[in-house]
Amino acid sequence: MIVQHAAMPKERIDRRAIWRLIQPYWVSEEKWRARGLLLAIVALALGMVYLEVLFNTWNREFYNALETKNYQVFIEQLWRFSYLAFIFIAVAIYRIYLTQSLQMRWRVWMTKQYMARWLDHRAYYRIEQKHAADNPDQRIAEDLNFLTSGTLSLSLGLLSSVVTLLSFIGILWSVSGPISFLLGTQEITIPGYMVWFAIAYAGIGSAIVGLVGWPLIGKNFYQQRFEADFRFGLIRVRENAEAVALYRGEAQEQAQLDSRFQRIRDNWWGIMRTTKTLNLVSTFYSQFANIFPFLMAAPRYFSGAITLGGLMQISSAFGQVQGALSWFITAFSDLAAWKASVNRLAGFHAAVDAVHADIDGVMVTQNNVGAILIDQLRLDLPDGSPLTVTFSADIQAGQRILVAGPSGCGKSTLLRALAGIWPYGSGSMEIPKSWKLLFLPQKSYLPIGTLRAAIAYPASEKTYTDLAIQHYLDLCKLPHLKAQLDQADNWSQRLSPGEQQRVAFVRALLMRPDVLFMDEASSALDTETEDLVYQLLLQDLPEAAMVSVAHRENVAKYHKIRWQFSAGVQASIVTGDEAERKPYAIQCIKAGKSQT
Repeated sequence: MIVQHAAMPKERIDRRAIWRLIQPYWVSEEKWRARGLLLAIVALALGMVYLEVLFNTWNREFYNALETKNYQVFIEQLWRFSYLAFIFIAVAIYRIYLTQSLQMRWRVWMTKQYMARWLDHRAYYRIEQKHAADNPDQRIAEDLNFLTSGTLSLSLGLLSSVVTLLSFIGILWSVSGPISFLLGTQEITIPGYMVWFAIAYAGIGSAIVGLVGWPLIGKNFYQQRFEADFRFGLIRVRENAEAVALYRGEAQEQAQLDSRFQRIRDNWWGIMRTTKTLNLVSTFYSQFANIFPFLMAAPRYFSGAITLGGLMQISSAFGQVQGALSWFITAFSDLAAWKASVNRLAGFHAAVDAVHADIDGVMVTQNNVGAILIDQLRLDLPDGSPLTVTFSADIQAGQRILVAGPSGCGKSTLLRALAGIWPYGSGSMEIPKSWKLLFLPQKSYLPIGTLRAAIAYPASEKTYTDLAIQHYLDLCKLPHLKAQLDQADNWSQRLSPGEQQRVAFVRALLMRPDVLFMDEASSALDTETEDLVYQLLLQDLPEAAMVSVAHRENVAKYHKIRWQFSAGVQASIVTGDEAERKPYAIQCIKAGKSQT
């Protein structure tokens, strides 16, 4: 059964968005080089059209020489064809070469711009939270390639077709001459009749191809999405291979991957059926075009009005005019794929712009006070439901704060807000300009590469000396990793959860932040090792503030202040499961006292 899809509501972008995608490169810092390359390519394209005009004239001279058996002219035309062919080959080669060069330069510039915009202001995180655009990796990697290559090939093809039409329509008009016929008792004369036949032939063919092939745009759009979804599913299995194996989840993963691949298959069958019909129409159109000019010009040839060379020139000119008018037909498949990619890129561009324009919500600014100030902060869920009541607090240098409360009350969300990645809510926070903040999540991020680079992340791998790294590996009970600092691997798959958390503590001790935020950062450690790393933090970072989110009471003894999340008095409805929940209030407990 074929999966039917409605139009692309979130991806349907107005035509002005296409220009917004294409225009920036041509006014960028690379504009002169880009414009110079484009002018060279256009000049070569025009040169190829001029050579086609010369070949058209050659057709007449060559076949007239054959008809009159003029050997001398025959040899001259062979030599003329040879040097024209060599020039045509050279022009065609360099046109392709320069086009590919411009395409890659454009793609490099666009990729850098899109990656920067995607990463700037943590747009990648906000887009994933809101599900504003699916598979951004595929849009940057593949759709940008389609945009640059498709835009150049289609626009240059259209330009060549227009110039070819202008160059050959006059030739066809003059060489085809008029045709006369009787309509009842009235004699009708049509001057340049082959031009009108070419226009009618191409117009009818374009209308039929457009009608048959239009569904390809939507189907190509969804094909790219389904392919990206399937690749993402395969990557997820690879990244979580151990967890899948422990759960014996192969059957479920197989079912999910089969379901995603089935969507590819069903949509592909739809593409195949549409393409088959499109190919039937376009192939018949192109094949019949080979004999159509002979059929139309035959009466004048057999009447002696034109020579064999004139007939061949008419056929050649008709082919050029008809081919130019048929640009829409020959380029339709590429145009459909290009339009689908443009729709996806425009949707992605709009999602990134929306993130950058969304400045409402929790405001995070800098100050010179020497403390983190939280003023009238209220945390919400992305759908607008309140998560906490409004509260104010501060974090002073050297303070040890434990954030506790039931699951789902907003403890981790508070740390995300302090990191500036959770804008949902209201209020403001001020962070000292000179302070260095470090966040240790429950599952630490370890980039693929050398162990030294993974430990130093996000700093350069050369930031810390081997002696310093080895010192803290010993203290954090990771002496077996000292000999592997220059070994490249996927360390998030290689190391156990407990080892990954200890590597994160090594990173914190090396970085020496002014404030260390830990979100269940020691949950995978045994009690003895957890005590060890907290003692190391207190010993080596005595001036740093430490904020810990934890469920285990074992870490409470290393903190002097407790922020306790407890159920508030207001009520709200959470959309989705229609379950009632109450916003949480925060109690600051210090030296046996509490303050809401």
